[in-house]
Amino acid sequence: MLDWKKISEQQQETQPPSKEELQSRIVEMLRTIYDPEMPVNIYDLGLVYGLEIESSGLVNVRMTLTAPNCPVAQSFPQHVQEVLMCVPGVSDVKVELVWEPLWSRDHMTEAAKLSLGML
Repeated sequence: MLDWKKISEQQQETQPPSKEELQSRIVEMLRTIYDPEMPVNIYDLGLVYGLEIESSGLVNVRMTLTAPNCPVAQSFPQHVQEVLMCVPGVSDVKVELVWEPLWSRDHMTEAAKLSLGML
């Protein structure tokens, strides 16, 4: 299991990160969160549909799950929020769980498909 607090401490710096650096850190952190049913992180799995970062450090995440009846549908958005709050420069995180468009394998990166033997 990853220690998000430790990752956060390693990223600490005296000046606030640029928007590009903050986005990079957020994506890096999203890649540490794995889907509970597949051994692939939620970013490469294509579950993150939108990522908006405001200059105040507010992060808005639009995401889905692989199926609407996923057993973690109620708790997973809060987990994503808690993990992203560990990123230096993030002041708040809002996670919106959406079901349109439905997730499909087409949303996956090639790396995710390769790790699941789909290429």
